[in-house]
Amino acid sequence: MSASTVSRTASPLRPRLLGRSVVNLVVFVSVLYTLLPVLWLVLASAKNRDALFSSNFLSLTDFSFVQNMKDLFAMDGGLYGRWYGNSLLYAVLGAALGALVSIACGYAFDKYRFAHKEKLFGLVLAAVMVPQTVLALPLYLMASGAGLVNTFWAVFIPVLFNPFGVYLGRIFSQGYVPDEVLEAARMDGAGELAAYFRVALRMLGPGLVTIFLFQLTAIWNNFFLPMVMLSDQDLYPVSLGLYSWNSAASVSPEYYPAVIMGSLLAVLPLILAFAMLQRFWRSGLTAGAVK
Repeated sequence: MSASTVSRTASPLRPRLLGRSVVNLVVFVSVLYTLLPVLWLVLASAKNRDALFSSNFLSLTDFSFVQNMKDLFAMDGGLYGRWYGNSLLYAVLGAALGALVSIACGYAFDKYRFAHKEKLFGLVLAAVMVPQTVLALPLYLMASGAGLVNTFWAVFIPVLFNPFGVYLGRIFSQGYVPDEVLEAARMDGAGELAAYFRVALRMLGPGLVTIFLFQLTAIWNNFFLPMVMLSDQDLYPVSLGLYSWNSAASVSPEYYPAVIMGSLLAVLPLILAFAMLQRFWRSGLTAGAVK
């Protein structure tokens, strides 16, 4: 083989290898950027207060994970456990009902004809682009007028309605529920509600789980709306409760280990939800992407 042939064969390989190396480097840096805060959180949650602020933070001594856990649930009369229960109630129940509402609205936009349908759906798409913080003050004024401020419902009701979930619901309905199946159900004598609950909703299972996970993440991390609506600490979610403890830690340093341990426990429900439902979530995302 001549030298010119070897050079022509090798030259295309160099950009390819260089591009692969750059991609691997970017992926490595991204993974490192994501995992380092988690690693710090795990290590910090196992340290006592003195070791937390010492120079030998990364040493394998001064572990007090169990004691930090006990102190967390004993702090302020066990207030963290109540916050955790509130967050589970807000997030799990709110995400389940919100996903059902979103998938039903998306199904209606997809399968039915009604006046100004596309204009109304355009409003839904416009609402997707509105930041949630912009809506906090109007929602507060509405809740104040209804006498719901500083109640469970002031936080729970707004999270049930998600424009992005409605958009996804329509996409999933187009991808999962063929019109021929609904026509066959109607010919068999099924009404509209029966066709939806017995046929369409079962076919929309992966999409429902996908919307549920998005809703769960958004509600669990919701901070600004509870801060505006609530003044009673017994109604706080975990995010707002940990913020209040972190604000008090500058005066009372004993809150620092509790805040760190509480932050570690706060990420566990989301990890468990994604781990348990990832099979449905992946198939749902694939269907939406293909559509």
